[in-house]
Amino acid sequence: MSVAQGIGAAAPAGGVGGEPHLEQPQRRGGMTWLLLLPGVLWLIVFFVVPLVQLFTVSLQSDFPGYPGYYYRDLNVGNYVDAITGFAGHFGRSLLFGGLATFFAFVLAYPLAYAMAFKAGKWRAVMLICVIAPFFTSFILRTIAWRQILADDGPVASVLRTIHLLPGDRITETWIAVVAGLTYNFLPFMVLPIYASLERADPKVIEAGGDLYGNGFTTFRKVTLPISMPGVLAGTLLTFIPAAGDYVNAELLGSDRSTKMVGNVIESQFFRVPGGYPTAAALSFTLMAMILALVFVYVRRFGTEELV
Repeated sequence: MSVAQGIGAAAPAGGVGGEPHLEQPQRRGGMTWLLLLPGVLWLIVFFVVPLVQLFTVSLQSDFPGYPGYYYRDLNVGNYVDAITGFAGHFGRSLLFGGLATFFAFVLAYPLAYAMAFKAGKWRAVMLICVIAPFFTSFILRTIAWRQILADDGPVASVLRTIHLLPGDRITETWIAVVAGLTYNFLPFMVLPIYASLERADPKVIEAGGDLYGNGFTTFRKVTLPISMPGVLAGTLLTFIPAAGDYVNAELLGSDRSTKMVGNVIESQFFRVPGGYPTAAALSFTLMAMILALVFVYVRRFGTEELV
């Protein structure tokens, strides 16, 4: 009998050296699925089912001679009509959403940086000022912005005095629409960037100066990469709702030149008899465009935390 066999034979049943045998913890897969069940049911009932219903409506056809009535069909021509008939609206939606996201980033990053590193005891006050607009209705905020940009308002008067007001007005122009989008969605850019910067280790940023890096180099090599998860989240939270918005274009824009896809969808759903299939096709087409842009953006600028 070998030494190993002898030791095995002499060892007590409880384990080697008399120690009790420790059983491996069992996986509680059932409890995990039970905890996920409410969220899964919520998504199925309030997201998947309406999405499937919307897709089926986008393929329906109108009854000839009966406006407002349609039947179930596989009419892919609704998508062709949506893209060819409202291409300009799609372009404006993506353009205005992109401009609003860019301007929101330009305004949000210095503010988030100041809140994270420079505010001191005023940090809480600044944070409250950022989230305070959420306590007011989205529509009321947009109407107030229309008053700010009115032809006889302070902004238009100052720009008119220094001869920087093209067309002699701001409202009912694309400038007003982009300004409204930027203002309304600015907190969605500030808060994620602030969260990323606030949890960053200041010693890591200080190390950039210790390694003979100037302020700009330290920001480009250290601070900006640290904040990229917040920048990525902020740009997505800003661009996606801004591209699909219709309130700002409705209240701040003109009748034709500034209308976005959201305005066309609203009109087809509630004002045009039999416009449900077209509105549904527009909704799905816009969603597909935004998802494609988001996928490319995340693949290009995403971080390991978010991809």
